[in-house]
Amino acid sequence: MKRSYLKLLKNNKAWVAEQNRNDPNFFKELAQGQNPEYLWIGCSDSRVPANQITGTKSGEVFVHRNIANMVVHSDMNMLSVLSYAVEVLKVKHIIVCGHYGCGGVLAAMGNKQFGLIDNWLRHIKDVYRLHYKELDALADKELRARRFVEVNVIQQVYDLAKTSIVQNAWRKKQPLHVHGWVYDVKDGLIKDLKVSFTGMKDLHAIYHFEK
Repeated sequence: MKRSYLKLLKNNKAWVAEQNRNDPNFFKELAQGQNPEYLWIGCSDSRVPANQITGTKSGEVFVHRNIANMVVHSDMNMLSVLSYAVEVLKVKHIIVCGHYGCGGVLAAMGNKQFGLIDNWLRHIKDVYRLHYKELDALADKELRARRFVEVNVIQQVYDLAKTSIVQNAWRKKQPLHVHGWVYDVKDGLIKDLKVSFTGMKDLHAIYHFEK
């Protein structure tokens, strides 16, 4: 059990061998740099690997993950990833992808203390407060949790549009679209929530930064 991590190194060697068999130039080309079209902001849950569930290859998706796929305005980690992806890599699409059965969302629905993570869960609770009328109207707890996952993603998409990073890209006429998706661990399918921001016109004027 203590040495179970060694299988990861063994798997790595097997993966490298397979890649070289399929494409001898794979690593040579990969080492030249990255030019991803997508930024993925997803949950840290181990069951939701961005590349695997979207069928994308190494170098195609720039990824940031945290508990419950949150876009927190004071999170310098997320903002740094966002800045690099938008301003340097010039990604064309930002995808916020939540997932049903998210532990962070479920924890935020209750009142139990978990420790340090309570400070992070508070941001998720804020989303519940904004949508409590719709959520409290759902008597079935599972349905309420699923809908909470969805509205949380929608809120994070909105919060992305509030950032100066995204707004400045739009002002520069940079093609940038923000989307909200939810992954279902039970069947492996992704649901497009049909919430999309493509410019300042989609955002309330109170959040517009001056030029």
